[in-house]
Amino acid sequence: MTAQTPSCPLTRKQVVDLYFLEHRAKMIDIAAFLDRVDRALPDGGTEDFRIAAIRRALGMLTDGEGQRARRVLDAFSDPTTDPIPKSPGKGAVGAHAENG
Repeated sequence: MTAQTPSCPLTRKQVVDLYFLEHRAKMIDIAAFLDRVDRALPDGGTEDFRIAAIRRALGMLTDGEGQRARRVLDAFSDPTTDPIPKSPGKGAVGAHAENG
């Protein structure tokens, strides 16, 4: 873990006391989602790029590096800057197919 200058007025124990249960629930929700994906009928293709992005992002949470939130956001973000001629759909999909 990298050392950082504290920028939060709370102690680590206070942060854990305030936020642990909320984030525990989020982790269980992610685990349940991945279990559902694993149990779903195979569709014959490769792993969906969105699931691959989640798996990469989960690895970032425990790799010991800093700036996890920025790196996870970058893992889901489209790094391209050139505009596309036409949108392939009506909404966002939450991950970029060409990441990783």
